[in-house]
Amino acid sequence: MATFNDIIQQHPLVLVDFSATWCGPCQMLAPILKDLKEHYKDQLSVIKIDVDKNNALAASYRVQGVPTLILFQNGQQVWRQSGVLTLPNLIEVVEPHLHAH
Repeated sequence: MATFNDIIQQHPLVLVDFSATWCGPCQMLAPILKDLKEHYKDQLSVIKIDVDKNNALAASYRVQGVPTLILFQNGQQVWRQSGVLTLPNLIEVVEPHLHAH
C-alpha cells in the first residue's frame, strides 16, 4: 500500500482534505472538492484523510480541527487552511501553483 508520502509525491499538486465522518462542515466540503476535482481533472489530485483512522498522520501535520485542507506541491506543503471554503476560493488557492512548476 502506498504511504502518504508516496501519494503526495506521485502527483505535482495534491490537495489533502483532513476530515472526519462526524463533522458537519466536512460533509459540506465534500461536493465542493468534487467540483474542484472536476474543474482541474488530472492537474490536481484530491485525497481525503479520515483523522480518526489516521491520528498519527493528522498529528504529524498538527491538524487540530476538521476540515483542514493542505495543498502540497512536489511533496512540499505550500498552503493550509481550516474550515469550509467555496469553489472560487479554492480555485484562487490552486491556480497560482499550477503554473509554478
